[in-house]
Amino acid sequence: MTHPIEADTDAATDADAATAMDAATPADAATAHAWNALGGAAELLDEVSYLPAEGALPARLPVRQLARATVAACSLAAAELAARRSGGPVPAVRVAEAAVATAFVSERHLRIDGRKPTNFAPLSGFWRAADGWVRTHANYPHHRARLLAALGIVDRGGEDVLVKRLAEELATRPAQWVQETVYAAGGLAVAVGPPPKTTPGAEPALIESRHIGDAAPRPLPPAPLPASGVRILDLTRVTAGPVATRSLALLGADVLRVDSPHLPEDPDAHADTGFGKRSTRLDLADPRDRQTFEELLAHADAVVTGYRPGALERLGLAPDALLERRPGLVVAQVSAWGWSGPWAGRRGFDSIVQAASGIATLEAAPDGHPGVLPAQALDHGTGYLLAAAVLRALTERQETGGGRHLRLSLSATAAWLMRGITPVTPPGGETYDPTPWLTERPAPYGRLRYALPPLGYAGSPRDWSSPPTLWGTDRPAWG
Repeated sequence: MTHPIEADTDAATDADAATAMDAATPADAATAHAWNALGGAAELLDEVSYLPAEGALPARLPVRQLARATVAACSLAAAELAARRSGGPVPAVRVAEAAVATAFVSERHLRIDGRKPTNFAPLSGFWRAADGWVRTHANYPHHRARLLAALGIVDRGGEDVLVKRLAEELATRPAQWVQETVYAAGGLAVAVGPPPKTTPGAEPALIESRHIGDAAPRPLPPAPLPASGVRILDLTRVTAGPVATRSLALLGADVLRVDSPHLPEDPDAHADTGFGKRSTRLDLADPRDRQTFEELLAHADAVVTGYRPGALERLGLAPDALLERRPGLVVAQVSAWGWSGPWAGRRGFDSIVQAASGIATLEAAPDGHPGVLPAQALDHGTGYLLAAAVLRALTERQETGGGRHLRLSLSATAAWLMRGITPVTPPGGETYDPTPWLTERPAPYGRLRYALPPLGYAGSPRDWSSPPTLWGTDRPAWG
């Protein structure tokens, strides 16, 4: 199929191309902020433009601007690295808002042999508490079991029975009590709160970056794609981290996802985010598996992790330890709540961060019921920023050498969305048609209908080189 964004180049008449060019709008302040946070040269923003889409990601908060800014920043980082490797000029970046909006809800567009996956389990959602609202997350079996156990609910009967019992139990409990009790049991529930009051200059950094060590520059040879030949160990789960590594795989990286055999992944989630990657299982506490991991690390260019702070450190996989064993490595981390403060070590997902940060209150319905963003925008947006940060680190490493330690969080992206982006009036009209940005292909999971990647620069790949393999079934070796 012809990728729609190619309409202004090789797949349209001159008149069509002129129309697309006239419709494009230049980069905005949100894009500039993201690019500056990545340490990019300001003059490269002149290469960025957008093709607007009516009705894309409607919300009270500027979700559309956040989404297109994060995709544009990632596209520009890819274009910059491509130019550095080829020796040519930085290619133009053209981001189609329709592609962005479609990709930001990729999990909703996914079909597996015609089946629509369930994105949220029955026990995940908003519930009335005795003094407000709480949000739970019980998509994974272990989180579901801990939620029920914390509230003294016996896991017996159908889901409709358990939904009724959970609602009745939560209605008698204060929201903060639910939050802390479920957290202590290892589950996920938060009190829905208002946006916190902040003082100027107190917002968390969107992206934290440290240059570590004095390893020699590691130039990358000319290649057809920006990340060709780059080896990435992917220690991420769920959405944000896998979106980042899915994007890096699109751009040519050899991405090997490594999971614990004791912590299964939702196969539907992996069918959405596993494109272009391979997936294996290693028990890093087992000496034999650990030796295999260390052999992989010895030839890796980057390690991307998505576990809460402290989880991998207990296994000797702290960033400084990784960089000591592999000088010049890029270590990129994403977490839910950031890297300091009382919540840093807590579990979290996009929906949970939306509820606790105040987004659910800002997006509330007229009757006071907490609201949600039109996409898991914290996950997807942070994922594209994470991929962009890795690309920029690879670009910088070619000249300055050394390793990089990068840190991002869903909570920092949430703060940027709520207080760092000036809302503008979005294009009016009816909701855009996502159909041109969907395609199908066979895969080990079945025939997949899925969202095409939204990254757009002159010469960028239009689809992944391979469909997702079955989770955890690939050999633990580089391709």
